[in-house]
Amino acid sequence: MKKTNNRFGDFKSGFVTIAGAPNVGKSTLLNRMIGEKISITSKKPQTTRNRIIGIVHRPCLQIVFIDTPGVHKAKGALNIRIVDVALLAMADVDLLLIVLDVTTPDPESEKILIKQLEKQKRPVILVLNKIDLIKKPKLLTIIDKWTKTYPFESIIPVSAKHGTQVEELIQAMKRILPNGPPFFPEDAITDMPERFIAAEMVREKVFRLTGEEIPYSIAVTIDSFYEDAKGSLVKIYATIHVERDSQKGIIIGKNGSKLKKIGEEARMEIQRMVGAKVFLKLFVRVQKNWSKDTKALRRFGY
Repeated sequence: MKKTNNRFGDFKSGFVTIAGAPNVGKSTLLNRMIGEKISITSKKPQTTRNRIIGIVHRPCLQIVFIDTPGVHKAKGALNIRIVDVALLAMADVDLLLIVLDVTTPDPESEKILIKQLEKQKRPVILVLNKIDLIKKPKLLTIIDKWTKTYPFESIIPVSAKHGTQVEELIQAMKRILPNGPPFFPEDAITDMPERFIAAEMVREKVFRLTGEEIPYSIAVTIDSFYEDAKGSLVKIYATIHVERDSQKGIIIGKNGSKLKKIGEEARMEIQRMVGAKVFLKLFVRVQKNWSKDTKALRRFGY
């Protein structure tokens, strides 16, 4: 029998921040590692605005991930708060994962990230995402460049979309993380409340179904989240907040068709999350320039 002097045996655990530029696949990677969707995704930058905590369980391992908004040169009150959230999440963790999109370099964001890394002494793994979209010679060139840029513990190419080398990434983190007890029960995958995730799922559907017509400056609040006594039906009333009347019209659509579609797709995902039938009622409200209003930002959770 293998002996160990550590009172936690072979069990390892720790906190890991996932950071990177906007739209590099951080949330997709987190969802892939967890095996369930807790962090919303879309092709629009800044889909993730809050620090989302996700928990990965493996034999003798628990990793508590903090998924962050994209790091970029911020302008405007909302963007500045979003980037502050991301940079703060890089402190006081056991390990950092920096995620890059190998198909679309973002020198400005990468410069901010490297500058932030140089301020701290935590181990860092570089994750090169979307390797399914480039040829091997180009990938090798990218690896060589980053090897010379910063002393990463490891550089691991992955495809979060297809799951390529994701388990290898988890094992690389396991080698670095300290011995310690689990922080959460085995069945926990996030510490975020269901009503928060429900609001995020509605926001994701707005992004996905309105294309480029709606900017990222929308917010979703849950007005009511009620589960019946038998636990067989969850009733949710939610409001989509926009900044202009024209945006409200786009989200509602002709004869309410767009809003109905948003509600249908969000309801299906929320049902999978709560394991019960869901009644979802959506409203759209115009609040002029809320993304520049400090009080509104606080009320919407930023």
